[in-house]
Amino acid sequence: MIREYLQMSFRNLEGGNFTLSVYDPKEDLTSEEVEAVMNNILEKNSFKSPGGDLKSKSAARIVTRQVNTLAEF
Repeated sequence: MIREYLQMSFRNLEGGNFTLSVYDPKEDLTSEEVEAVMNNILEKNSFKSPGGDLKSKSAARIVTRQVNTLAEF
């Protein structure tokens, strides 16, 4: 099974990383759309992290993961 997810990474007030993952992003997602969402998250202070409020964008990436199940019990 192949699974994709969008990873949006931010820096918090203490300088640590906070990553938000969204499974099954649309196929034609653009960097402009992702940046707009990340800006909205920062402007509205939508999430808290153990290191405090989110203060800046760090990265955004699409991650593809393939899992091959050998056996299920």
